This record gives sequence, C-alpha cells and structure tokens, in this order.
Amino acid sequence: MSDNQHLVQRYIAVWNETDPAARRLLVDEILAADARYTDPLADVTGRAAFDAVVAAVQEQFPGFVLTLGAVDTHHHLARFTWELGPAGGESAVIGFDVVEIGDDGLVHSVQGFLDKVPAGA
Repeated sequence: MSDNQHLVQRYIAVWNETDPAARRLLVDEILAADARYTDPLADVTGRAAFDAVVAAVQEQFPGFVLTLGAVDTHHHLARFTWELGPAGGESAVIGFDVVEIGDDGLVHSVQGFLDKVPAGA
C-alpha cells in the first residue's frame, strides 16, 4: 500500500471518529494547518473548520459510517469513492473526493463531489 493510500484511509477514519477529542487529534495528524475542504455544501479552510464540517455531518447522520471505495493515486493526488450510511444498510450519500497531498505528507486540499444525496439534505 502506498503512503497516499494509507493517508486516504486515515482521512476516512476522521469521518468515522465520533469522539471529538480523538477526531481532532486525527485531523491535526493528517491535515495541513491551512488545508481547504470544498464540496457542494461547504467551503472551509483550516483544521478547526474542517473538524466542524465533520461534526455537522455526524450530527445530521447519527450512527452512519463512511465506507471507502476504490482509491486511485498518482504523484501528489488521490481520488476515491465513498459511501455514507448505516453499517450494513443502504447508503444515504455517495460521492468521491480528490485530495491533494503536499511534500510534507499532509492533506492540503480536498474537493468533494456528491453523486447521491437524500432529499432535504
């Protein structure tokens, strides 16, 4: 497994960590201080703002799990699919992200795309 694939797995772990203190430690370990996260519903910069986005998603979808799909990496980029839903159940949200990884091995930007979103989300 490449370092970039391992970083993507750790990124997914952030989304699944429900303990706020433990989640913030993970965020600090994988995200550059000025990292930017952009998807159709959010556009934030910095670790605290990203952590707040993750917390909001967890509040909106309590008990849901983010599952990693296929990962494709080259150079300083990784793209991957993911699904969000109850463990063992049908996914409520499906999308893919493109992550830019800096020379320091940290995530510097994330561009998220949503392929399936529940009505009213």
